[in-house]
Amino acid sequence: MPGTNLTRDEAQQRARLLTVDAYEIDLDLSGAQEGGDAAGGDHGTFRSVTTVRFDSAEAGADSFIDLVAPAVHEVRLNGEALDAGEVFKDSRIALTGLRAGRNELRVVADCAYTNTGEGLHRFVDPVDQQAYLYTQFEVPDARRVYASFEQPDLKATFQFTVKAPEGWTVISNSPTPEPRDNVWRFAPTPRISTYITALIAGPYHSVHSTYEKDGRSVPLGIYCRPSLAEHLDAEQIFEVTRQGFEWFQEKFDYAYPFAKYDQLFVPEFNAGAMENAGAVTIRDQYVFRSKVTDAAYEVRAETILHELAHMWFGDLVTMEWWNDLWLNESFATYTSIACQAYAPGSKWPHSWTTFANSMKTWAYRQDQLPSTHPIMAEINDLDDVLVNFDGITYAKGASVLKQLVAYVGMDEFFQGVQAYFKAHAFKNTRLSDLLGALEETSGRDLKTWSKKWLETAGINILRPEIEVDAQGVITSFAVKQEAPALPPGAKGEPVLRPHRIAIGSYELQDGKLVRTGRIELDVDGALTPVPQLAGTRRPAVFLLNDDDLSYAKVRLDEESLKVVTEHLGDFTESLPRALSWASAWDMTRDAELPARDYLALVRSGIGKESDIGVVQSLHRQVKLALDLYAAPEWRETGLAAWTAETLEQLRAAEAGSDHQLAWARAFAASARTEEQLDLLQGLLDGTEEISGLAVDTELRWSLVQRLAATGRADEKAIAAELERDKTSAGERHAATARAARPTDRAKDEAWASVVESDRLPNAVQEAVIGGFVQSDQRELLASYTAKYFDAVKDIWNSRSHEMAQQIVVGLYPALQVSQETLDATDAWLASAEPSAALRRLITESRAGIERALKAQAADAAA
Repeated sequence: MPGTNLTRDEAQQRARLLTVDAYEIDLDLSGAQEGGDAAGGDHGTFRSVTTVRFDSAEAGADSFIDLVAPAVHEVRLNGEALDAGEVFKDSRIALTGLRAGRNELRVVADCAYTNTGEGLHRFVDPVDQQAYLYTQFEVPDARRVYASFEQPDLKATFQFTVKAPEGWTVISNSPTPEPRDNVWRFAPTPRISTYITALIAGPYHSVHSTYEKDGRSVPLGIYCRPSLAEHLDAEQIFEVTRQGFEWFQEKFDYAYPFAKYDQLFVPEFNAGAMENAGAVTIRDQYVFRSKVTDAAYEVRAETILHELAHMWFGDLVTMEWWNDLWLNESFATYTSIACQAYAPGSKWPHSWTTFANSMKTWAYRQDQLPSTHPIMAEINDLDDVLVNFDGITYAKGASVLKQLVAYVGMDEFFQGVQAYFKAHAFKNTRLSDLLGALEETSGRDLKTWSKKWLETAGINILRPEIEVDAQGVITSFAVKQEAPALPPGAKGEPVLRPHRIAIGSYELQDGKLVRTGRIELDVDGALTPVPQLAGTRRPAVFLLNDDDLSYAKVRLDEESLKVVTEHLGDFTESLPRALSWASAWDMTRDAELPARDYLALVRSGIGKESDIGVVQSLHRQVKLALDLYAAPEWRETGLAAWTAETLEQLRAAEAGSDHQLAWARAFAASARTEEQLDLLQGLLDGTEEISGLAVDTELRWSLVQRLAATGRADEKAIAAELERDKTSAGERHAATARAARPTDRAKDEAWASVVESDRLPNAVQEAVIGGFVQSDQRELLASYTAKYFDAVKDIWNSRSHEMAQQIVVGLYPALQVSQETLDATDAWLASAEPSAALRRLITESRAGIERALKAQAADAAA
């Protein structure tokens, strides 16, 4: 939306001038049930009254407060009425002639419900026709609900008063009060930032419990829509939550800092979850309607723990400006995985395997894009930060923290964290505040470490250099470190970094790869000798960065690669398998390993892979390799071989097991022959059966969507399935299936609903885009490349950030892997004069085409 940006300079100037004390926010949501058409362009409005008290350091100074609203009725500064038509422009209210010391501002406005997942989102459940509301304010969207100084370092207390429809529940950051005449008056919060304030309102179903520790009782609540209540496994969620409370409070040595802890599973949520203080919102797809694998429960648990960790990292202590976003996200990611790995009684002690196989893969991909940036990124304005919730900020940052823990020691690391919380509770910080605390407790000088790890971009490659005599005894061993050139367009220079790594030695014993030795050392510079290994007999495999302590791309020496290629599935532990799988995938993306060889490697080892999360990652990666990295003339051969493999593994899997379900989904995603599609249809209508496989609601939709994409399920079949599942999830699945149909008419209708209209809610728009883009419909989609470039800038300038980014990334012609697509992209970049954020998204997508062309050439050469 034009006029909603805020620069870092403006924020710093405002912070120097103002100290904010307290907000009183009065919202009238009593008309929400009868509000505008939530599925259309009119979402309705609500009355918002904000009173904010703040101090100015100067008499007569000018400043502004932020507000995104259709109408402003009253602006009163220090008792004096201002002309709203004059002072409210460009989503700001000008404040002139401030008093030195205390000022009071009152703003009365009509604010708008949204269907984009930003601000106050309004959703009507098709099951009960009831409206459900929730707020999402990160990064700058509290101003869509109340007038606010929208930057993280202007903390204040917040007191909400909310009028709601009869029979509703209202939840906020403070404990939920008893309503009077449908008015809910909440107690003031502690001093927090605007973006973690929250309101959730509607006839939500709830389950309650407590966390008890050292005489303190923290109320716990879990909420969802009544239509999902039968699927809500509240006790499992409470169990993970209590595990997090125990582990975090011990490691942080700081009691949970808020009065209660509610977790609210809300509809049409754009992210995984949001760390609103004491009132965490989570996407309600985590209330599982059908059977899922244990990997899904592990991911949900990590999300729950991630948001709980944010109560300290981000909510109690908050970054001063968004360039230190990693202080929130990297720490929450690292500590949530560490809690799963180390907390007593955890169900997921192998969480670092999942991290290595998913989060770090995301980081490696992001770090090789033209938009790569330091973990501590340069954030000049809100547009910058909105596209910076990426694999660097979350996954690379967490990987580097794992490296830091190995470097300084876990006890010393958490002692520094404890001092940091005690010194800065309810305040704002910079990188130097945390590093200072860690230096004091660890005794390490972290300035050089910080410079190389946090303030530079790019990824290193570690390779072993081994010399062996005729008897197989090592005469020399060294670790070679490379710093490849940054991608074209990326800022900065390549850097060699200090790494704390382990080197694992593995031998084949009874057909299994067993670790027989491990050394841990610091690697720095271009070549690090490892004299400890000289004079020892060479094992079957050397694995650099064993236990995944550092963040680097790792390559195997020739002998180790040979053994691992034949025995990748035979490692007795899941983490070295995951590291080897990740290395093979990285080599495939880098055009060092042809796609057909990657397929062969996966087919040879995946049947031995016990970790279900790794299996599901391999499913996704093989499909991506075949769709994008395989030589076009061989692609169908590879897809046919992979689909046959998925069916064979499906039939061989243990009845009712997670592996059986995962293989069923992999088969459903790629079935292609008439016989295979007949099997999908038979599973759907009950004429075919695979022992132990429950063809439940979600699996049925997977079958329908593939049948629709191959022309076997028409509108009548989709409508019939929707009749069986008349829920919001069913509506999204049906939208995907309709957009997936291989006809010009279906594609035109899907395109028009997303690009030419702005009426779709965020979740439905995402579903339509997901159906529109089908990897085996390249020819049908080719004509939309020109349409995309004709429309994309207008979309970016006219839609909200979340809606625009979905379209810009989701509809980029990523399947049209050709020089022509690169040329079309370059021509648009040269002529369109896009904003920096839009240019970044398009450039990242372009890099995918360039990478795919190189990989296809490597595969063709094979």
